[in-house]
Amino acid sequence: MEFVPVAHIENDFKEKFGIPKQGGMAQSVLSRVVFEGEYADPNALRGIEGFSHIWLLWEFSKSKRGSFSPTVRPPVLGGNERMGVFATRSPNRPNPIGMTSVRLEKAVLSGDGAPYLIVSGADLLDGTPIYDVKPYIARDCHPDAHEGFNSKPRPRLEVVFDEEGEGIEGLDPAIRQQLAEILSFDPRPSYQDDPDRVYGMRYAELNVKFSVREGVLKVTSASAFEEQSNS
Repeated sequence: MEFVPVAHIENDFKEKFGIPKQGGMAQSVLSRVVFEGEYADPNALRGIEGFSHIWLLWEFSKSKRGSFSPTVRPPVLGGNERMGVFATRSPNRPNPIGMTSVRLEKAVLSGDGAPYLIVSGADLLDGTPIYDVKPYIARDCHPDAHEGFNSKPRPRLEVVFDEEGEGIEGLDPAIRQQLAEILSFDPRPSYQDDPDRVYGMRYAELNVKFSVREGVLKVTSASAFEEQSNS
């Protein structure tokens, strides 16, 4: 079988580090699902505006995969314990397929760049290929479902901004809100808890730096991102 992308996603997640570990976590972050080629036909989306949520089936396009491994180390377990790959949502899979349910905020079927969908809660890297879009229906939800080893709660962090840090004072309020929500879920690997370490992530066109101490994540700077020259 040959799979062809029907769309790609556009958002402010420019690198893997910092992307929410599951869909639906950062609802303040909006993304565009932009359709491509013959699939950029408004007729293919007829009726979709009647659904509040949709499923995205996509590719772990930036995940490096070698030979098949039947077990992986889930970050939620600290990266020290192995579980079967089919019992996890690891990107290191036989077929690099991801699936995410997102809220459909708006379907734009005409005008510049149409058709495209505006969604919230996506956990996809900017540019990720999307292979299918399906409506989410209430029967997809199982309130009595067991979550296995994923049921272990991970407390959210308090996020504060160092107003004297580079770029913080002039930070766009919407970006500030998005960063606060994203970072509250703690993007660090579970096995890293060095209070003196400064972490960095790219979000939108910003190079964001932060540290974590005693449950408080402090954003120390949000400067303009500069591409590294290879010359």
